[in-house]
Amino acid sequence: MLNLSQNGCSVWVASSTEGLLTPTAVALGKFDGVHLGHQRVIQPVLQPARGEERRGNGENLPEHSPDGENSLASATEHIHSTVVTFHPHPQEFFTGQPRSLLTPLDEKVQQLRSLGVEQLVLLPFDKELSALSPEDFVEKILVQQLQCQRISVGQDFCFGKKRLGTAQDLQLLAANYDIPVTIVPLETYTNDLPIESGCVNGKPTDGRISTSLIRETLERGGIPQATLLLGRPYTLTGIVVQGQQLGRTIGFPTANLQLPKDKFVPRQGVYAVRVFTHSETANAATQRLGVMNIGNRPTVDGTNSSVEVHLLDWVGDLYGQTLTVQLVEFLRPEQKFPSLEALKTQIQLDCTVAKQVLTAEP
Repeated sequence: MLNLSQNGCSVWVASSTEGLLTPTAVALGKFDGVHLGHQRVIQPVLQPARGEERRGNGENLPEHSPDGENSLASATEHIHSTVVTFHPHPQEFFTGQPRSLLTPLDEKVQQLRSLGVEQLVLLPFDKELSALSPEDFVEKILVQQLQCQRISVGQDFCFGKKRLGTAQDLQLLAANYDIPVTIVPLETYTNDLPIESGCVNGKPTDGRISTSLIRETLERGGIPQATLLLGRPYTLTGIVVQGQQLGRTIGFPTANLQLPKDKFVPRQGVYAVRVFTHSETANAATQRLGVMNIGNRPTVDGTNSSVEVHLLDWVGDLYGQTLTVQLVEFLRPEQKFPSLEALKTQIQLDCTVAKQVLTAEP
């Protein structure tokens, strides 16, 4: 059991049940991004789970008698709202290739906590788990280990060996244990959301909100669209580390962000952003406006990709601090300029445009 927060959202990374909060109400899925579709799947396990009581033989005792009160207290049991997902990502396990994530573990915990989820269980996705039949997955994982009282899944959920089990199969199998299963219809975006290609991996999306669609939208620089699909701004969170300090030589000092290795990074280029600096002594983060560049800095013959943020109208030391950068608008692709002076002129223009975009935001 690993507790990654101070208010009860816990992460269990093991095949044993030691320390696991049971019984559970479970939302099942991969949940990378915790987007609007994921939130809809999680919702059924939230409110009913809070304060819900599972009553035993004492339920018919008079509530106001001393014996009744004691019996009720011992016979009631809180059902813990739980998200169950997999680590590593199943695609990473089957392909052997690292997969970048919209929400690495720390971010996923933060998003789930904000929704009211009490517990995140990471099932170790290995040869043994991938070989479980749908029947064994329900019996061994959901019933025996998680002591599941109800389940919520998306309409397209698949599970078990070779993904043979469907959401409908889960509903039938769980009924054998008197566990109700909510099958949540796929969340779709409305026609007024301008998705450029309408396709993911060459296939029509049919309006479905998915992690793949959000990734492709971010790869095109479609930040407002990604914000709508996620239900919140896409963010990059990292520690400020020392860079080449070239920005300060032309009057635009930048904070060089070190991101988690498995964080999905959007299209290279320049962005208008909101920046939150986290202070250990402050209860709330401080918000500032900024311009962010993702890329190799070709004008100065850069070779390694970096994420650099310039805060507008602010000067100070950010080394060692953690910044969270909210992406608001993609301004332009990265390009090589003939001189540092030309680069400086363009950065000044970027700052002006970014300020206009950010101050026009509601």
